[in-house]
Amino acid sequence: MTLKNLLGISLDAVQADKGFVAKLLAAAQRNIADAQLAGLSAENRFDAAYKAIMQVAMVALNANGFRTLTSKPGHHQTAIQTLQLSVGLPQTKVIVLDALRKQRNLSDYSGDLIPDAAAAECLTSAQELFSHVRIWLQANRPDLL
Repeated sequence: MTLKNLLGISLDAVQADKGFVAKLLAAAQRNIADAQLAGLSAENRFDAAYKAIMQVAMVALNANGFRTLTSKPGHHQTAIQTLQLSVGLPQTKVIVLDALRKQRNLSDYSGDLIPDAAAAECLTSAQELFSHVRIWLQANRPDLL
């Protein structure tokens, strides 16, 4: 499967945009910083870290000339599950990120509590994804940095 196979189903073609990439990477950095604030609840630290994951996943798609179709359900799932295709993220990392997405859904839509360990895992995953995508951009799309 390629990203092109998902055109019209869950992805749309776009022009890669340096300004978009810069804004989303800066926003992800802010969210990663917020996720480290000890005074926040585990839920808010998790939310900030998860938001950073989504922002970086959107950067990965944009750098390849795609974006999720947000008008269709499952755009978070698509953004995460295409990371292996967009930036070569190992499948083991994609599985962890998808589990965090499911945890976020349970918290947001069922009111489940976020344990401190889940907030910490989400932060670590956000930091690792940010680093991975920055390295990928430097190697494959330095024109977007």
